[in-house]
Amino acid sequence: MKKVLVACGNGIATSTIAAVKIKEACEEKKIPVAITQCKILEVPSKAEDYDLIVTTGKFQDPSIKIPIFSAISLLTGIGAKESIEKITDFLSK
Repeated sequence: MKKVLVACGNGIATSTIAAVKIKEACEEKKIPVAITQCKILEVPSKAEDYDLIVTTGKFQDPSIKIPIFSAISLLTGIGAKESIEKITDFLSK
């Protein structure tokens, strides 16, 4: 099972939208996944426990070696399909 950390400004609103879309896409493709939500500020302290980090805001931290995907498209709908494909492709490996 892959572990995904979904982060947004407060760890509640937009991360929930992204997390639900990722979970539904993974269920559809039969990819076992555990999703946890948090605040973007918490990412550096939690990152090492996850296979993938997905953020709904701008985030960069060169010290984090885990792949970080931006999921702003999951909120706007523009490019959402492509983002979901990238995420599920990564998680299926």
